Amino acid sequence: MAQYAVLIYSPAPADPMSITPDYLALLEAYGPKVEALGGTIVTGFALQPSTTATAIRGDVVTDGPFIEAKEVVAGFFILEAPDFDVALQIAKLNPATIDGGVEVRPLFTPPSQ
Repeated sequence: MAQYAVLIYSPAPADPMSITPDYLALLEAYGPKVEALGGTIVTGFALQPSTTATAIRGDVVTDGPFIEAKEVVAGFFILEAPDFDVALQIAKLNPATIDGGVEVRPLFTPPSQ
């Protein structure tokens, strides 16, 4: 099966400690929906709030995210799905789409030599 990165965007600073019980219930219901569509979540990670980020550009190191934005990357997961259309169906059901959004990208596979 093909693999996709699903990036989770939430309003800044996207503190995972501020997740509500209602949102947690939506997350718990997400796994069975993924499986019902033929997908599998391989692994996933929530990120610390964007206020903890450190950006590096060349030799310059600064506190804060790489760019200032209203929405920031809050986490990501790797999804296995039969094809891109199924990956999009699964991503549309993610609770992050309620007040933020998600981005789906196929993982890069180097060409055969």
